Amino acid sequence: MRLSVLSAVSSGSVRRTGVLLAAGVAALAILAGCGGGDSTSGGGESAGIPFGTAEWQTDFSQRSVELSEFASGGPPKDGIPAIDDPRFVSVGQADEFLEDREPVAVLQRGGEVRAYPFQILIWHEIVNDEIAGEPVAVTFCPLCNSTVAFSRDLDGRTLDFGTTGKLRNSDLVMYDRQTESWWQQITAEAIVGELTGAKLEILPSQTLSWGDLRTQHPEATVLSRETGFSREYGSNPYVGYDDPDSQPFLLDGKADDRLPPKERVTAIKAGSSAVVYPFSRLQREAPINDEIGGSPAVVLFDPEVASALDTQVIADGRSAGAAAVFERRLDGRLLSFEAGSEPGSFRDRQTGSTWEIDGTASAGPLSGERLEPIPSDDQFWFALAAFFEDVDIRG
Repeated sequence: MRLSVLSAVSSGSVRRTGVLLAAGVAALAILAGCGGGDSTSGGGESAGIPFGTAEWQTDFSQRSVELSEFASGGPPKDGIPAIDDPRFVSVGQADEFLEDREPVAVLQRGGEVRAYPFQILIWHEIVNDEIAGEPVAVTFCPLCNSTVAFSRDLDGRTLDFGTTGKLRNSDLVMYDRQTESWWQQITAEAIVGELTGAKLEILPSQTLSWGDLRTQHPEATVLSRETGFSREYGSNPYVGYDDPDSQPFLLDGKADDRLPPKERVTAIKAGSSAVVYPFSRLQREAPINDEIGGSPAVVLFDPEVASALDTQVIADGRSAGAAAVFERRLDGRLLSFEAGSEPGSFRDRQTGSTWEIDGTASAGPLSGERLEPIPSDDQFWFALAAFFEDVDIRG
């Protein structure tokens, strides 16, 4: 049994208790600090709406899901504050507070490379950013272990996102500040409000270890700990939550039992369908040469990336790994891959070039080339299965 209680230290901060694991059953209580609680406080319930609406301008008459599917995660609206004015530091500066195995979310747009440490994302869940003139958001839902990046541009309008304090199937429900429509993080789809039915463009991103990011992209900029909030960056408020056999928090219904609930998978999504590769297979067999939607693809895997949801200190987390998916066709040539000499490195059989987990050739005839990324994200199995009807498990 493991119990962790980590509290943010500033006034108005969010306090969350961690995980109580016993006999394969997990119970997670998420509490809002300093006067925060369920967002029903002060509002009362509107007719037919099972929660308070006083703080919302949302048009709840427009929706694609039942309002009864939403559950309070504890913090109120914006109780977990998004980062709206992100500051960035150099790789050298970030090396002072990041350890080699720590996970970072990486987004490459317009020749720029940005890294967003999980030790910061875990406390904020949303970063509203702009890269090479493009408005983007990088999001992380700790309860689903899902990292999704998307464009904030919708039909010429730039949206900014915050946290609703609600969960649906344990996944983060965001809202945009322009219309206060509610969005599902894992699908990037508006499900309540004026924009119901709209979908944001999901952008290719991946999780790398800090050591790999530092080596492969020394020119990158890194999200700074100077966020404007006082949080215990580097610590994990969900200690032990990623035990593969433990039960998810506030999942509506029974978890799909084809895989353990918190088996990590990498998912490639299309509409209501998805192809997933369990990490248990990737640990044994990666790289995997395959076809997805009729197109040749390769799934790469780095086994050395630390879990952000294991130990109290994220840098000490067990090795959970991270995956990435790329097209295998490069300039008209079809490549096939095999494991390289080091964990997280790969070799193509056609030229003998060495490739890294970010899809870049680091040595050999193709040195400097980069494979085209296929949008994918790593998450817990239960979360993927809860939102996608047709799932092809390859493994």
